[in-house]
Order: sequence, then structure tokens, then C-alpha cells
Amino acid sequence: MHARTWRVLAASCVMAALALSPARAQQGDPAWMMPDILAAARAEGEVTIYSSINEGELLPLWKIFEDATGVRARIVRASDAQLNSRIAIEGRARQRSWDLLITTAVSQLPPELLAQYDIPEAANLDPRARAKDRRWYGSSANYNAPAWNTNLVRKEDLPTSWEGFIEKKQWRGRVAIDAGDGQWLAGMFAHYGEDRGRKLVKDIVAALDPVVHDGHLALARSLGAGEYMIALNNYINLTWNVQLGGAPTDIFPLEPVSFHMVQTGVSAFAAHPNAALLAANFAVSRQTQQFAAGSGRIPVRGDVTTTPPDALQRLAGKTLVATAFGPDDDRKWKRAFDEIFRPR
Repeated sequence: MHARTWRVLAASCVMAALALSPARAQQGDPAWMMPDILAAARAEGEVTIYSSINEGELLPLWKIFEDATGVRARIVRASDAQLNSRIAIEGRARQRSWDLLITTAVSQLPPELLAQYDIPEAANLDPRARAKDRRWYGSSANYNAPAWNTNLVRKEDLPTSWEGFIEKKQWRGRVAIDAGDGQWLAGMFAHYGEDRGRKLVKDIVAALDPVVHDGHLALARSLGAGEYMIALNNYINLTWNVQLGGAPTDIFPLEPVSFHMVQTGVSAFAAHPNAALLAANFAVSRQTQQFAAGSGRIPVRGDVTTTPPDALQRLAGKTLVATAFGPDDDRKWKRAFDEIFRPR
């Protein structure tokens, strides 16, 4: 789809989300409002949200929440690893510094730091977006796929399997991957088996010598700018986000497609527990997911339209491998990733 058309669709999604705000609508509270705790949440006055989502999405989205509820949203933005480290330090000091966490790494925190909670909007989520222990719920899904700069590589030259990368030695040094792609590696090993998966990825690294980049969004932007020809892997929503801005980039999904959730968790020691629950319900609501879809994020609800509209259809026929890391998994897969992509 043409980038201009995507921008029109994205703007339409944002306007639709804004139109649902009680400040703009005349038909009562939105579906995500929780009248039984609204007064208590307002009395608490604010909610502190830690998140790794970029500010361009976070700030306008949580302005909608503030306008609808009268509860101030205090945003602290950093990477998943930085936020988890900060929470661990604050937890040891018994600080009640955060209420809501929205990252891909909520499940990696010690369970005792996370509340077990129920919210009405959880019933509308894909079952895979609901943690069995009720310590997190998904607000979108990060699907993994290679991407290419459409000005630098012809579509007909793209590999049709992971094994095909081994034959593309002419791309050596012009391929990149994010340093935090342990979840993608875990999905590859789960699909191929550890021995075969390890050999395959090592052979790809030997052939292409990929640059290990820092930051998935930064990688998507660098690819769109022509710094690299190929991203060996990235989140498809970030590739599309950059494409929405007019950059010459697109995905080419290969078998398998691994994915994991952007997760929403509530602190077990929240200073504003009612506001935290209200904010968590908003975070997984249809309104929020439709807003996020305007930036290319993939919803985890069946009642939200993706941008582009055929986003999930482009993954049809591929084996989907879900990954959700626990507290010890991230370290394990980071070591495995570094052993392959950053050998000493």
C-alpha cells in the first residue's frame, strides 16, 4: 500500500480514538471506564506509568486517558532492560515508585513484584494475551520478520527461507539485527530444534557478518534511511511505522514467525492501586489498540482493524511461535545470542 494512503489511514485511526474520548463524545463513558473504581482512582489523583513505548505514541494516548478520567498520567520512558533494573533496585528499597508497567518484559520480573489482577477488557483479548497467573495482559503483539530497503534490494532477490540468507554473501556487512533479539532466537530454536537452529543461525552469521544494532526502532529507521540493505529480523510494526513515514522499506516474513506480547502489569505495591487498574483496563481496550494500530502496531483483539489492513493476512500460512520469557529466560537467551552474534 502507498505510504500516503497509510498516513491517511493512520490519521483516521487517531481521530477515531480521539472521538471516543468523553471529552469529545456525547454518549457517556467509553467502554473501558470502570465506574465502580472511578471515584477512588480520581481521589488518588495520578498514576505512574513506566513504559518502553516511544513518546510519540505514549504522550497523546495517555492524554486521552487524562481527559476521560481526570487522573494524571505520569510517564517514565526507558528501555525494557533499564526499567526492569530500576524496578529491581526500587523494589529492594521498598519504594512504591511505579503503578503500571507497559513493556515486552513484564513477565521477566520476579512474580512477587507484580499484582495478580482482573480487568473487564481482558475478556476481549486473544487468549495468548492473557497470562495464566493474571500478572500481565497483552496490549499488542510484536511479530518478527526480516525487512529490506526497497531502493537497495530487488524483491525478486529476497530469500524465501532462512537458509537462503547463506547464499547472499554479496550483502555481507550491509545486514543488521538488534542486540535484544533473544526472543526471536528462542523462536528459531523452538521451531528447528536447538542443534539445527543454532547451526542455521551460525551459518547465516558466518555468511553475512551482520551488524549488531542497539534498538529496534533505531534499526528500522536506519534501514529505511539506507544505512543497511537488510534487517535480518525486526518487529514488523516498527518496519511499517517507518514505512508510514514514507521510507522505502517493507517486511518479507519467513517460516517461522515468532512473536511476543507488549505486556501490561500492575505493581504489587502500587501507590495508586485503583488508578493503576483503571489505566490497565484502558491500556488493553479497543480504543487504545485502535489508536496504536495507527502506528502499525498489531492488536490482540478481534475488533480492531490493523494498519495496513492486510497485516495479519501477510503472515497467513506461516507457523507462529509464541515466546514469553520468565525471570531467568532473558539472561539465558542473551547469552545464546551473544555467543552467536558476538563471539569472543
